[in-house]
Amino acid sequence: MSSPSDLSHWLQTPMGRYVMDWEAKRFDAMVADLFGYHAVQIGLTQFDFLRDNRIPARIRCDFSGEGRDADVLAEPEALPFETGSVDLVLLPHALEFAEHPHQVLREVERILVPEGQVIIAGFNPFSLWGARRLLQRREGDFPWQGQYLSVRRIKDWLQLLSFETRGGGFGCYAPPVHQQRWLERFHFMDAAGDRWWPVCGGVYLLQAVKRVHGMRLIQPKWRSRAARRKTLAPVASPGQRVARIHRKQNDE
Repeated sequence: MSSPSDLSHWLQTPMGRYVMDWEAKRFDAMVADLFGYHAVQIGLTQFDFLRDNRIPARIRCDFSGEGRDADVLAEPEALPFETGSVDLVLLPHALEFAEHPHQVLREVERILVPEGQVIIAGFNPFSLWGARRLLQRREGDFPWQGQYLSVRRIKDWLQLLSFETRGGGFGCYAPPVHQQRWLERFHFMDAAGDRWWPVCGGVYLLQAVKRVHGMRLIQPKWRSRAARRKTLAPVASPGQRVARIHRKQNDE
């Protein structure tokens, strides 16, 4: 896990501002029409990604140790929230810098209400940003030492936890360069990225819904065998009933 100083320093760089600007716009659009009573953002508490959400109780949970803008300090693998008490969870880059990312998702599934939603932001390993991370061999400052998780892997984990993916997208197609002027020169890649190489963006957002499948009740067999026979007895057709009436009249 990265140190708070590494994170704070990177967020002030052109690369950090480039990524956070894109993610803030996408978070704003995705949370605007989500409703409920409680929402939790886990990680990157320097940014309020719930600012455009209408849920009344919005909590920012930090696990980096800095916690300047956090309401709660806790490890993401052991969240201090009641089971089935949260309607919306945001995970901005919490999974790739957690020691046990799958356990983090388990905790998110635990605290979410049925039909609750989670939105995950992560660095894409199949991108120029992922290639930069491999070249540095997981060494260096934030964000290169993280464990980059592919969208496919996260979808598999979500499916195992009974989540249904609902939407998302890729962004930040420019290479991870340090200088602002070079990022501006590569700005054309963002305009063409969604059309020509849509899955190669440096970061992604993924939205999923917690599904709770209903149970099918099996009714006990209260009826007796005689009652079942009676219900299964053949019923005479109208023609057969008329024939019986004629025979009865003839006999009389």
